[in-house]
Amino acid sequence: MAENIHTPEQASRREWVGLCVLSIACLIYSMDLSVLFLAVPAIVADLDPSASQLLWINDIYGFMVAGFLVTMGTLGDRIGRRRVLLMGAFAFGVASAFAAFSNTPGQLILARALLGIAGATIAPSTLSLIVNLFKNEAERNRAISIWGTAFALGGLVGPLIGGILLQYFHWGSVFLINIPVMLLLLAVAPFLLPEYKNNDAGRLDLLSVVLSLATVLPIIYGFKHMAADGFQLAQIVYIGLGLLVALLVRRQRRLSDPLVDLALFRVPAFTASLMVNLAGVFFVFGVFLFQNLFLQLVLGLSPLEAALWSAPSALVFAVMSFQAYRFTNRFGPVRTVLGGLLINAAGAAAMAIAAYAESLIGILGSSMIIGFGFVPVVLTTTGLIVGTAPPERAGSASAISETSAEFGGALGIAVLGSLATLIYRMAMNRADLSSLNPVQAEAVSATLAGAVETARSMPGSTSAVWLETAKSGFSLGFAICCVVATVTLLLLAIVARRVYATAHIDESTLAPH
Repeated sequence: MAENIHTPEQASRREWVGLCVLSIACLIYSMDLSVLFLAVPAIVADLDPSASQLLWINDIYGFMVAGFLVTMGTLGDRIGRRRVLLMGAFAFGVASAFAAFSNTPGQLILARALLGIAGATIAPSTLSLIVNLFKNEAERNRAISIWGTAFALGGLVGPLIGGILLQYFHWGSVFLINIPVMLLLLAVAPFLLPEYKNNDAGRLDLLSVVLSLATVLPIIYGFKHMAADGFQLAQIVYIGLGLLVALLVRRQRRLSDPLVDLALFRVPAFTASLMVNLAGVFFVFGVFLFQNLFLQLVLGLSPLEAALWSAPSALVFAVMSFQAYRFTNRFGPVRTVLGGLLINAAGAAAMAIAAYAESLIGILGSSMIIGFGFVPVVLTTTGLIVGTAPPERAGSASAISETSAEFGGALGIAVLGSLATLIYRMAMNRADLSSLNPVQAEAVSATLAGAVETARSMPGSTSAVWLETAKSGFSLGFAICCVVATVTLLLLAIVARRVYATAHIDESTLAPH
């Protein structure tokens, strides 16, 4: 009987319905990261943007989300998480209409920037509200799995929904579908979602907000463009601006109510989970970037064929997102994280072999193994990050978690992409390109995409020898990156095990808050 007194209350139907509403909002937020891809040709035909403008149309949403996550998460802790979510939903709907009816590239860039700022309210607010909705740890794990499933489905169905809409409607329709969902959220959230705020919180420090933006945005920008353009002085300068983090940290230490609570990083479980979360996203984003290029450029599949062959692994990610809570509840958070890292490492090792052998089945099977290990790791560490933070800092903690994922993705694509490019260019140094003019030779030596495009423009089989060298060079770079991922994930599992041991986390479940 004594144990039952302390058992957290079970969630009612109201909490689960509230979770569904939050998950739909997350799906829309995630979908907007990818829904624009298929609309690019129609936008180009209608608005005629320059190459630079088109790049900003695609990237500005993600940049703004990454830059404002910490600010919006902390703001929710101060003035109310539900209030910030509703403000963000309203702004998201208005910005969606603005984007849909944009008449110039500049208007669309501005609309996408506003969408990103509004979208930055959704992830930390919804995750921190889940902490308030579900007091029972097992139920909270399941709720976070459903929340994670919404994110996964958003990325999967974004291009699909975009393709269907573009088949019959104007490109602006990919933004208009956001509006009904945001209206639904505005209508039902006040009745289904509890409000929570830290009544003792002080005012938001605007200088800290500026410093956080000046720290995050240049780094994300630099790494994303390093992945596309390689190592250039401009990218290094942007990343170097991230050194402003020293000023940000110094100011946080002096404030009685900081924007970023540095005390969170002194909690071993929080820091270890954040480290695992960032590293997991780092390798998965990098590896799957290679996978998509491999299927099309090495194996010669069309974009549609590549998408269809990738569907099984995408399904594994979606199913595992929905079922991850079962592993956490059954084995406990620590065993789930450590076991997932080992499975992830095994998948990366298998993908290294498949990449070197240029095996389609091997690549797709390996990606399914990675999904089986990666999803429980990310969702469990997300639960640990928000679960080990004080309730009044849950919004800030969830924002830090999301920001680390943004950093991990951008860093993984840039670093692993640069390593693979270096290996590719070393391989091409041995190729005989004497039959090419200087421009063609430069394109072939730079990237596999350039080599494939150059080969298509040449008659007959004159490109056969150096094109095979280019493909094998890319495959070798892909394989070496997977080996690096394997070794690092194994080392990460060892480090995480030691840190979690010092954190004294119960192997079966976390202590309820």
